[in-house]
Amino acid sequence: MFEKLLEWDQQTLIYLNNLGSEQFDSFWLTVTKFPTWIPLFLLIIFLLIRTHSRKESVWIFLSYVSMLLVVTAAIFLAKENVGRLRPINDTSVNTFLRALTKPSDYSFFSGHAASSFSIAMLSILYLRKKMKWIYVLFLWPLLFTFSRMYLGVHYPFDILVGGLVGILFAYIFYRMHQKFTAPYLM
Repeated sequence: MFEKLLEWDQQTLIYLNNLGSEQFDSFWLTVTKFPTWIPLFLLIIFLLIRTHSRKESVWIFLSYVSMLLVVTAAIFLAKENVGRLRPINDTSVNTFLRALTKPSDYSFFSGHAASSFSIAMLSILYLRKKMKWIYVLFLWPLLFTFSRMYLGVHYPFDILVGGLVGILFAYIFYRMHQKFTAPYLM
């Protein structure tokens, strides 16, 4: 079963990665970088400040920072303990890939997926009652994580697990805020 999952993971990556073409390479190389998304982060901060009191906004911001520190630690621990080679460093697959970047750290699980899904999910949880359209924010992690497969640096399973980890931590930190902080801000 596990062998079949790994084979599916490799074949799906090869298929998705080979859909790429040189005319789109610069777009995906830009999409994959965090600084590209700074305007989105600023928009999220603006929306949180606009829809919450100043005091609650500070506590919400602290929940983001705390969550991202924990997510970063989880990413580091998983990568170092699992030690899965990135597709571009794996000789059984790299000859079939269009690799545009060559990171040297490990692949499992995707830090881009975990961090982007955690930020998007936490933002949605905080803003969903005040802005019904906020769910469109999920487009960001979808683009962001697809770029990782386009570039040949993550398998789909790395992305899937990273996204689930990010969503899980967003729920945990949202619930902690609701239980331990929000009642005292009224």
